[in-house]
Formats: sequence, structure tokens, C-alpha cells
Amino acid sequence: TDAPALQQAAIGIAMGVTGTEVSKEAADMILADDNFSTIVSAVEEGRCIYANMQAFICFLISCNIGEIFAILIATVAGFPEPLTAMHLLWVNLVTDGPPATALGFNPPAPDLMTQRPRPSDEPIMTRWLLTRYCLTGLYVGLATVGVFVGHYMSLGVSLSDLASWSKCGELWQPPSAAVNAAGGALMCEDLFQGAGRALPQTLSLTALVCMEMFKALSAVSVDSSLFQVGPQKNPWLLLGVALPLLLHVAVVYSPALGVPGLGEAFGMVPLSYEDWCTVLKWSAPILVVDEVLKLVGRVVNRKR
Repeated sequence: TDAPALQQAAIGIAMGVTGTEVSKEAADMILADDNFSTIVSAVEEGRCIYANMQAFICFLISCNIGEIFAILIATVAGFPEPLTAMHLLWVNLVTDGPPATALGFNPPAPDLMTQRPRPSDEPIMTRWLLTRYCLTGLYVGLATVGVFVGHYMSLGVSLSDLASWSKCGELWQPPSAAVNAAGGALMCEDLFQGAGRALPQTLSLTALVCMEMFKALSAVSVDSSLFQVGPQKNPWLLLGVALPLLLHVAVVYSPALGVPGLGEAFGMVPLSYEDWCTVLKWSAPILVVDEVLKLVGRVVNRKR
């Protein structure tokens, strides 16, 4: 007699020990130990798995959005490419994979079981999450291009000169006053070829890698603050962030390690202490951006 009710229920649950075979066939879930408290544990585990899937997917999507914005901004502005195809492969295949995989081991959020049940038809990437990651991706794109442009501006190259870099040989004969202000003898090939271009591209790539590692640490919880659910609660995530950073540093400083061809193959050159300060100046604010957007999301959810 329970079979019709079990079929009509959103989730029909039957007893595994004392339940009839008919009720077990009609049920969606069977309690193997006939203990209803098991349902609570199952719901908690299911919510944790869902949250980790969401963190994994959202992290990868937000990283890709940032890369798209970086290329788009540079292309529209007419600037040289801040990232090469090899750089994008490096980011997508080497530096994104380990932290994304480690996000699957995130612990349950403290308020996981007090959250309201989400609609069964709600997509894993909600409209708010898509908006949020587009905004963080926009900052990633701006910062990636910003550190690239900032390097050239520190040499005395104006934005207009940088936007006309492809016509450098035609417009800068003799070299423009802006370029002369940087040292007097910088020509097109010194700025946009070889090491002259590899350094700002290495700055952009390193800033992008750092921002994505910061985002991975923040993604330990999709909604909760990083200060509430710290990354130290997921040691696999710490390892997943440390490993790509060490690999990246090894390639950047490959000449010092006796493998100069490695850095050349990836189009990277060693960075100075001042360069690292510049990278952190542009990349660290992504944590603030993400925390503010998380706060906005929590406020909006509480008002619903």
C-alpha cells in the first residue's frame, strides 16, 4: 500500500530491512540500516558534493572568462598580445588543473545544513554566479593587460604609441620623444621583440597565474568568506596551489637552474624583486573583489 505514495513523493524512501520488496521497487532511496538519521548524513554529503562541483566548475569558468577578457581588451585597444598561445596552454593545462581538482576535496561549509533547499531545476551556474564571475573575470583581464601596459609606460611609451606599435617603424622614425625619455636609444625591436617583449608578457602571465591561485584559495567556499572557511581546511587545495606556483617559478628561473631553453620555449624570462612586487600589486586585489561580491551575494540571499 505504500508503493503509490512512494512513487508520488519527491524522494520516496523505503526501509532496507523491514520494508517490502514492492516498496523497495517503488522507492527512490532505500535505507539499508532502517535508521532515519542516515538521511541527514546523506543530505549533508550530497550538498557537499554539489557545492564542490559548483566550486570546481565556477573556478574553471571564471579563469577562462579572465583570459578571454585579457585577449579581448588588448585586441580592442590595439596593444601587443600580453599572452601568447603557449602561455594560454601553460595556464589551462598546468596551472589550472591541480587547484581545480583539489577543490573537489573542500570540507562542508559551517552553515551547509542550515541553507534552504535549492529548487530542483536550478542550474549549477546560476545567473548571479555567472554575473559574479564575469565581474571577477573582467578584473583579471584588466589586471593582466594593466601590468603589461604599465611596464611599457614605465619605459616612457605612451598609450597612443603602444596602440600603434605595429606601425612603430613608420611612425617612430626617429624614435618618438616618449621612447627617448626612457633612455634615448630604445627602438622598435628593443621594445616589441625578443626579451623586450618577453618581460612584459612574463609579468602578465605571472600576474594571471597568481590571480588564479588567489581565486582557487577563495573558491574553498562559493558563498562563505575566505576568513570564515579558510583554505587551510583543505590541505589538498594548498598542495594544488603550491605545485603550479613552484612549476611556474621553475620555468621563469630556468636559466638559474641550468635549463635556459625551458624558459625560452615558453617565452618567459626571469623576474626581479621589483617585478614580483608589481605582480602582487595587480593580482592580490582579486581577493578583495571576490570577497565583496560574496558579501553582496549573501546579503541578496538573506533578503529573499
